[in-house]
Amino acid sequence: MSEARVTLIASAITLITGALWGLYWLPVRALDGHGLAGAWGTVAITVVACAAMAPVAWAKRAELATATPAALASVALGGAAFALYSIGFLYGRVALVILLWFLTPVWSVLIGRFVMGWPVSRLRMAAIVVGLSGLGLMLGAGGGLPLPSSLGEWMTLVGGVIWSVATTGMRTRSTLSPGPATFTFAAGAALTALCLAPFLAPLPASGVDWAAALGLTISAGVFWWGAATAALMWATVRLEPARIGILLMSEVLVGAVSAALIAGELLSAMEIAGGALVLAAGLLEVWPARPAQRPA
Repeated sequence: MSEARVTLIASAITLITGALWGLYWLPVRALDGHGLAGAWGTVAITVVACAAMAPVAWAKRAELATATPAALASVALGGAAFALYSIGFLYGRVALVILLWFLTPVWSVLIGRFVMGWPVSRLRMAAIVVGLSGLGLMLGAGGGLPLPSSLGEWMTLVGGVIWSVATTGMRTRSTLSPGPATFTFAAGAALTALCLAPFLAPLPASGVDWAAALGLTISAGVFWWGAATAALMWATVRLEPARIGILLMSEVLVGAVSAALIAGELLSAMEIAGGALVLAAGLLEVWPARPAQRPA
């Protein structure tokens, strides 16, 4: 299969996965409503994902055993970032949480330039300025300092930076196939959520609707963290980190619209303007990143 075709397929998978993750807030908040408060819902989802991918990981245990520590750490760190993102939906507005996550192209460019030494075009430098301006508008919409105002916003902002570091590491270090990578990803997320859970809510003891919680946990763990993440893991190592962030922007539209229609969460005019700048920064970042013609 040609490199161009592989890139096209990986891009399509990333785009569709983004749209699916735009609805992920629904099972997360539903689990909270059924008694698995705070990070415990994310713990349950990611543990189910680990269990679902365990047979695949065991079948390819030799691949995991020969993977470098840097590769395993990069994939697990990506899971940690997604755990923060997942928990953030409980402590912030859906659309704002998603938009803050999509500052990842800005962080990816900065990491690529100053850590990896990759060349950066003028348009990509402009993307940094536009993205940070959008961040200031979104966070300063209430008239205060342009800083996160809720735990969910802080968790998502930190998670986005971690995700940029992780995808850079996946691109340069990881040779894991989708199955073992997804298991490692889910394990990193489960460990992160488990470490945070006791500080956010007490261990569920009573008042949990276990039947509903079990159904939601299995569906979210197998579908989002299993199948969708395995597809994303396959695509991640075949695309530039910043391009991944751009294609996943389908999540913004799906998440914002679903939150407005279902949860009644609307953004102010200034927050919308800031979000538009964040998305524009993503477009500026990816615009010049076209593959050059190779000589025969």
